[in-house]
Amino acid sequence: MKAIIVDTGILYALADVDDAWHEPSKNFVQNILDILIVPITIIPEICYLLNSNLGREAEKKFLTAIIQEELKIESMKNEDFRRVWQLLDTYANINIGFVDASLIAIAERLKINRILTTDRKHFSIIRPRHCSAFDLLP
Repeated sequence: MKAIIVDTGILYALADVDDAWHEPSKNFVQNILDILIVPITIIPEICYLLNSNLGREAEKKFLTAIIQEELKIESMKNEDFRRVWQLLDTYANINIGFVDASLIAIAERLKINRILTTDRKHFSIIRPRHCSAFDLLP
């Protein structure tokens, strides 16, 4: 079974029926068998967005998905932090930020080239170490 790194925007879109990415994200997730890997670094960001915009129950529903292992959480390793630092320096001109850089570092370490994201701006520019470019889904 293959794996896909999941970004914050997709998780938010799945919860918000009014989000423009809701239907494409929902349709994609419903039709795959791949492992969905959520970097631990996006959890505070998605929880904040869900609670602030959709309420406490939306945040709890996301956490339930983690507890029920619908999503696999991937922690950061020391090598990932070193790579994040490099990425922040290399891509300073587009200001990718810690969270996006952490997704890239984890994807590189796990040799995953597919990212489920709404962020085409940053992830289409980044050139990962392990492949020529990321396959951005959906």
